[in-house]
Amino acid sequence: MMKQTAISITDMQSAHCQMRVNNAVKEIQGAKIENVEAGKLTVSFTSESVKNEIIEAIEKAGYTVDKRNDQ
Repeated sequence: MMKQTAISITDMQSAHCQMRVNNAVKEIQGAKIENVEAGKLTVSFTSESVKNEIIEAIEKAGYTVDKRNDQ
């Protein structure tokens, strides 16, 4: 069963940034991007380890995940 969360990405504002985050996350096995918008990624995932991979991929792409607002 997949869980869904909204991840706050404080420095993702432009369409280019959104595309970079989308590209970083879309190849992760067990992750499904639901929506990408300025400052937020909504994603479904199969496990906590996949969620951690998603966060790691976003950070490797050069963006900051605000873990305090993780839902």
